[in-house]
Amino acid sequence: MKNILPIDGELYLVERFYLQNEANQLFDLLLENLAWQQEKIFLYGRWVKVPRLMCWYGDKNAEYRYSGVSHQPIVWTEELLAVKQKIQDFYPCVFNSVMANLYRNGADSMGCHADDEKELGANPIIASLSLGEQRLLKFRHQQSKQVLDVILNHGDLLLMAGEIQHYWRHELPKTKKLKAERINLTFRQIM
Repeated sequence: MKNILPIDGELYLVERFYLQNEANQLFDLLLENLAWQQEKIFLYGRWVKVPRLMCWYGDKNAEYRYSGVSHQPIVWTEELLAVKQKIQDFYPCVFNSVMANLYRNGADSMGCHADDEKELGANPIIASLSLGEQRLLKFRHQQSKQVLDVILNHGDLLLMAGEIQHYWRHELPKTKKLKAERINLTFRQIM
């Protein structure tokens, strides 16, 4: 695997980690079986609806808090455990939780952020599996202002490691292009 970041951290794109037929089946199972909800977060002094659906699964002690909201994990599904195991077999990491995001169309998005909450540890490894519609993930270096655009396709796995969360912020921007649904699974280790 080749690190695609020019400086300060590690970012690996594994194209077709799930081949199309397997990715199609997994997408359908997750879309139908996960406990999707639209939540509100505290942002810039007010509560706002998150522009996507989400759910949090994991081990019993894997509580995750960000933007004023505490997430108690739902018990793992068989499908999520299988994905977690496949990633852990591929890359040296251990995860105890996953955030599932459902982007319903191009208007659903994720704002610019770093996954730098204290419960993730100093240099967290985050594995992000994309299923469904192709989307752009933008990375911006906080000091040099360098930009890296990564196109995420159906079945692709993105691994973030090293010091990336200290130096880079990332976002999934809105788009006016007609977009179908996309599921993103981001596996983490909550300390």
